Amino acid sequence: MRSIWKGDLSFGLVNVPVKVYSATQSHDRSSHQVDAKDGTRIRYRRVREGTDIEVDYANIASAYETDDGRPVILTKEDLATLPVSRSPEISIIEFVPAEQVDPIYFDKAYYLEPASRSPKAYTLLAQALASTDRLAIATFTLRTRTSLAALRVLDRVMVLQTLLWPDEVRTPDFGFLDEDVEIRPQELEMASSLIGTMATDFDPDQFEDVYENELAKLIAAKAEGEQAFPEPDEAASGVSDDDEVADLLAALRASVKDRAGDGQNETEASVSTATKKTAAKKTTAKKTTAKKTTAKKAPAKRAPKSA
Repeated sequence: MRSIWKGDLSFGLVNVPVKVYSATQSHDRSSHQVDAKDGTRIRYRRVREGTDIEVDYANIASAYETDDGRPVILTKEDLATLPVSRSPEISIIEFVPAEQVDPIYFDKAYYLEPASRSPKAYTLLAQALASTDRLAIATFTLRTRTSLAALRVLDRVMVLQTLLWPDEVRTPDFGFLDEDVEIRPQELEMASSLIGTMATDFDPDQFEDVYENELAKLIAAKAEGEQAFPEPDEAASGVSDDDEVADLLAALRASVKDRAGDGQNETEASVSTATKKTAAKKTTAKKTTAKKTTAKKAPAKRAPKSA
């Protein structure tokens, strides 16, 4: 990995030199746009509006508007004069309970690596943070933009998770929130039972990107002039499972029963296997016992009498 930023993690009067690395990466396949007729690549040019004159990237600036609507042009040099842009520091402001930061605020994650010769200060802060079950709230500037961030520990490495600003999170405004929706106790109990049957520990390795897998198969088939996904046969007509379930409570009951059936089948399979193993052990034990009994009943040979 290559670091994208270097500075100090400020914790009170302690400064911990760190390097910042992007913690995530996309596994999407790269592509470029082409003309569907013959595959000729499509290019985009930066031209002045209403003309064919191309503008060099170095001469492109940003236009903003004042509160009264007047346009203001800011160049890269103008933006670089912002005082916050010159701060190479991740400043910890406070420590808050982890459960108080809703995941909706989480944005992009970065790994922090100690940049000094001795990782002691880094390790001390990481262990102290991990032991408190709290998040460190900090601010820092990356690529001329100030970000709010939460600092946490993952596998002994400190992770800087940028947070959205409060005004970047929209307030949900849906009509159903004003409605008085009646939930029957049986429905709530059955929904809770369904959640219980599906409860488990999170293991990200059991999931895969189905779209990317199918896309790879489509690309390979297309390259060979083959069809990757033949048209499926039409579903047989008749009463569907959805038609058999008349209401929400019935649907929940059917779901719980289905989940319980899957669990019972797994249990029965385990019991059957265990029974077979036990029976095999008993058969082996009987054979061994029979051999020992036969050995005991066999008459001992007498030594011949001397003349």
